[in-house]
Amino acid sequence: MQKWLKFKNMKFVKIINHKKFTLITILLFSYVFINLFEGERGLISYYKTQNLKSDLIKEKKLLIIKTRTVEKKNSLLTENLDLDYLEILFREKFMVGKYNEKIYME
Repeated sequence: MQKWLKFKNMKFVKIINHKKFTLITILLFSYVFINLFEGERGLISYYKTQNLKSDLIKEKKLLIIKTRTVEKKNSLLTENLDLDYLEILFREKFMVGKYNEKIYME
């Protein structure tokens, strides 16, 4: 009985020994293929970081525009007062207008 089991196992081992190179090649190829798409450095992660980068660049441009407008408003209110700008601010804040003047809100 043991010889028969040993003979069956030997046949399996012989097949594995003959196909060892292809088996190792398939395993390595599948490992590389999986790591190409998955993981922190994978292709999917690369596209996610590219999207995040573009979103952050857009947000940076928007914040730069906002800071420039705030700096401009601040410069209009410092040292040399711009009376026209103050009038615009009063009209917006207090809804003040002249007689028969129509005020439109943005």
